[in-house]
Amino acid sequence: MTAALTSYAPSRGILLHCKTADALAAANRSFSAQLQRLGLQSHVESTATSATQAKFEQGFKLRAELAEQWAPGLDTTGLTQRLGLDTSLRADDLEREILLAMLLSPVGFEFPSHVELASAVRIRRNMVVAARKTALAFHTTEAERPEDCWVYAEGRGFTVRPGHALIPALQKATQPEASGKLYSFSCYRATEYVILLAIAQELEHSNPSLLQNLQQQWESRAIMSGQFHDVFLREYGSMEAPLPPKYYVPGDRLWFRNPDAHSSDVTGYEGSWVFYLGGGLFTNFWKRDQPYTLASKCLELFHWRHATYTDDTGELQINESIVEERVKASMADPVQAAEILALMLRLREPKGVYLSGGCIDTSREYPRGVCPGTTDLVLPLG
Repeated sequence: MTAALTSYAPSRGILLHCKTADALAAANRSFSAQLQRLGLQSHVESTATSATQAKFEQGFKLRAELAEQWAPGLDTTGLTQRLGLDTSLRADDLEREILLAMLLSPVGFEFPSHVELASAVRIRRNMVVAARKTALAFHTTEAERPEDCWVYAEGRGFTVRPGHALIPALQKATQPEASGKLYSFSCYRATEYVILLAIAQELEHSNPSLLQNLQQQWESRAIMSGQFHDVFLREYGSMEAPLPPKYYVPGDRLWFRNPDAHSSDVTGYEGSWVFYLGGGLFTNFWKRDQPYTLASKCLELFHWRHATYTDDTGELQINESIVEERVKASMADPVQAAEILALMLRLREPKGVYLSGGCIDTSREYPRGVCPGTTDLVLPLG
């Protein structure tokens, strides 16, 4: 399935749904004030209010003519360039990009209040800021953490030592400015730490009791992998209803799949977990000052197949130096780069299938709601 042959639903944007008409009216006023502060109110259109016995709803999306002008084909990777935003220097510009991308969503982001919507935007902003600061030592099998505030135990994973607050412990593990050292992570585990940090930073202001529960959870047992996804994240898009290949919201966690059957057998090279930073850039935890573009990420994954070898122990490995050389050569050859991107920008195939798919996943992930009274984040604590 290629991007050119796939039809995508029109934007559904953001949906507020409240229990009463008064609550919806209050949420609309708060959202309108946020849009007004950011200079976006005139760019947004609202859908007709609907009501059932259980809830009252209203939707918001970017005006159709602006959507086509600013994100043709729901390609959000050029928003900052088209609008002259500087999301590194201006926090409001990052907030603008997040909201504009959400207002373009073909799936629709649903919130039970404007409080929860505003919190979700702040968490995404936290994730982008933390991801930009994250730098790790590259290793596909080893893992380490600052020993003064983390301890490892079989069955519990890396837990925070009692007396050490979760937020600075996470920063110390992922941000070399806080520790003076790079620690070994898998890219997947690193994304969990960035998400956890962003959520904890929001809870510090909006839901301190849940932050305390989070602290207790990580002093008892780490939540990892599939359970982390289930507890902390929502997923939008699917194999049956894929997101457009160039639709991303800053703070999205996503996976680029290695579509080559042979090189994907190398441990750690089945694909690559990243965050979308906005501005057309994706995280590079190993070289944070060189974030990926969509093109450079696709080229890297494509050339893994040309750098695969068997080491002295009979294990498959990938030579990163060869990958770098191949990527540079492809970037210098526009015709070759275009041919590779035509293959790699296809949507990925299902697990176990390696026929003609590309590296682009059909879904993205983002954190659950965290506000008192409306959070659906439930910690196991065991």
